[in-house]
Amino acid sequence: MDTDAGTGTGSDACTGTDALTGPDAGTVALAVTDGMLHFELSVAYEVFGDSLPSGAGPDYHVVACGPGAVRVGRFTLEPDYGLDHLRRAGTVIVPAWADVDEDPPAGLVDAVRAAHEAGARVVSFCTGAFVLAAAGLLDGRRATTHWVHTEALAARYPRVEVDPDVLYVDNGSVLTSAGKAAAMDLCLHLVRLDHGSSTANALARRLVVPPHRPGGQAQFVTTPVPAQGNHPLAELLPWVSERLDHPLTVEDLARQARMSSRHLGRHFRSVTGTTPLQWLLAQRIRHAQELLETTEDSVDAIAAATGMGTATTLRRHFNRAVGVPPDTYRRTFRSRPRPA
Repeated sequence: MDTDAGTGTGSDACTGTDALTGPDAGTVALAVTDGMLHFELSVAYEVFGDSLPSGAGPDYHVVACGPGAVRVGRFTLEPDYGLDHLRRAGTVIVPAWADVDEDPPAGLVDAVRAAHEAGARVVSFCTGAFVLAAAGLLDGRRATTHWVHTEALAARYPRVEVDPDVLYVDNGSVLTSAGKAAAMDLCLHLVRLDHGSSTANALARRLVVPPHRPGGQAQFVTTPVPAQGNHPLAELLPWVSERLDHPLTVEDLARQARMSSRHLGRHFRSVTGTTPLQWLLAQRIRHAQELLETTEDSVDAIAAATGMGTATTLRRHFNRAVGVPPDTYRRTFRSRPRPA
């Protein structure tokens, strides 16, 4: 499967084993060395280092692994363990690498490769993709990095299929994200894979960020939270979200917002980056995903609850947006093992 969000459903991601003999699915290890950037490192710690929303399951256990005290931007960081500890984590995150013209340390590259061979899910943020590429983990795979550096990544590692147009790429056991804020997008994607969309949505609200930003990653996280703030649609979007089972039209939305359809379209483009109907369809798909994950309702019932009308209509739009039929999606996300 290949969509704008990436390739694959993450089905080959580590399911976790005993920490003494293999990766611990609930442990997230941050690989740190001199030359890392602090923003992406902080994003990872903010998402995985705090408690998950109530009822989401066991929290992640975050550790920092490095060769010793390291310099991260203007800060000094004391790792919890050495780089060899990466192989004990279920998820290994490589933050951004400051100087892409400089080869990453051999010890870091070897440790990241060993962690993947031990069964870890390996993730890079921004230019951390250069570390994964140096370890050979991106050979023959689709990957991304900050758009400023995509040409350099492709030139240096010709066996990598570099995609400059996406926010992140999911290859199952190897994931890469674009620059800066895209690290948050990928973090929330990982939470969603591990704990479901409801948990990712609740966590995003707590962080005051959208679980999805428009830009080509609609396969798994499809705009669950309407844009918030002081803008012309601030009252309309929640009103629509509460009436997804109604057969709403653009005229209905314009009437509720007390503006013309053309004026409404301009505001939607400005606030959401898309059209009223496209945004409404994304909300319907998002609600269908949550119902598939959290209820035993039939596809027909979910079609009615999301305003799709019939199961045939829901299947057509869901398959196009998500990349798999509703029944397949339900089997995947209701049976996905949670971190132990």
